[in-house]
Amino acid sequence: MTGSMRAFIDRLDPPERSLVIVNRSAPDAARRLLDDLFDTQPVAIDEHDRLDEETESDVVALVEDGAIIERSTVDELLSTILLVNSDLYTTGSRGLEDVELPAVLAGLTDVPFRLRGFPESNKEKLLLITVSRVIERRAAEAGSGTLRSSFQYLSRLDDEAGTRTVYETVGRTGTDVHVYGVDDWDPSTQLPVTVHGGTSEEYRRSWFVVFRPDDADAAERPGTMDETGTTGSGHAALVALEDERNVWDGFWTYRPTVVAEIDDYLQRAL
Repeated sequence: MTGSMRAFIDRLDPPERSLVIVNRSAPDAARRLLDDLFDTQPVAIDEHDRLDEETESDVVALVEDGAIIERSTVDELLSTILLVNSDLYTTGSRGLEDVELPAVLAGLTDVPFRLRGFPESNKEKLLLITVSRVIERRAAEAGSGTLRSSFQYLSRLDDEAGTRTVYETVGRTGTDVHVYGVDDWDPSTQLPVTVHGGTSEEYRRSWFVVFRPDDADAAERPGTMDETGTTGSGHAALVALEDERNVWDGFWTYRPTVVAEIDDYLQRAL
């Protein structure tokens, strides 16, 4: 039985994956933005003129054991991550229905990351925000199951209009929403959520967004890879811990067994 959030990160046995930019005509600035995003990550970035017969120009490929497992265009990365400001999410300028994660980033499941927030990095933490929104969108579209999310301080749900709208939306779909953090504000007075307040380190320093669909729904909801590498259920989880001020260690996963274990731990421990 896992005894801490940290244990889920420490036990990772990550696959070796790399990103390859193919036949780039995009300006050097685009390459620099991608390098900056993965500056502290265990994911190498390279460039090649060609990978296979199907690969076009300005494509970023996710490669594992010499095989391409996902592809995205440079333009997709620019419009969703590299040229995006986190204010789009906190203010609600980008609605939940518009949130997308390019395939090559979504494919970096079960890879440990270490991300820095502003001002050390303008982009790294944005990746966590985007993954969080993708999971929240999944929970909203499901309209059932359980979503558990932490905010360090619950007042963030009051301060960030975009985040507040997301949780009002998800809660009204029928999904059972639980929020966690230091209880400096009570979201349940205005939002359809169950509140879990505390002051322990895991309340203060964790960032998790965990969606566990109902068992009956999980078998009917395709679209992600499970641990067998085949199309699986709607399970999804992001787990991150603030290792030092404004620096986050963590991972995200679509593996149903791991998501269920994380969900069980949160029910038991927080």
